Amino acid sequence: MEHALEAGADAIVMDVRDHVATALRDVAAGETIRYKTGGREGSVVVAEPVAFGHKIAIAAVAAGGEVRKYGEVIGRAVTAIEAGRHVHVHNIEGIRGRGDQAGAAAGTGGGKA
Repeated sequence: MEHALEAGADAIVMDVRDHVATALRDVAAGETIRYKTGGREGSVVVAEPVAFGHKIAIAAVAAGGEVRKYGEVIGRAVTAIEAGRHVHVHNIEGIRGRGDQAGAAAGTGGGKA
């Protein structure tokens, strides 16, 4: 799969199923960023400052909902995340390598009740 950065793009989205874009530069609150995914252009108004390389929600995610990047689930929203919000450890928790959740997800215990 080829990924070419578009001239003038402010963020990159790797898969059409993604909920987040990755900032290609520091972005100020109130700024409208542009990105392309699946041959379509999109934009979102950024709600707070986001540093280069950090994630910006391009779609709303409900509390407890899965967050996708690269077309894969990278975490779960611990609070509702609105489009334009900075997505980081303050509003998502990782679900990979979580032995404490593996048993609970399978219904075999291992998680706290």
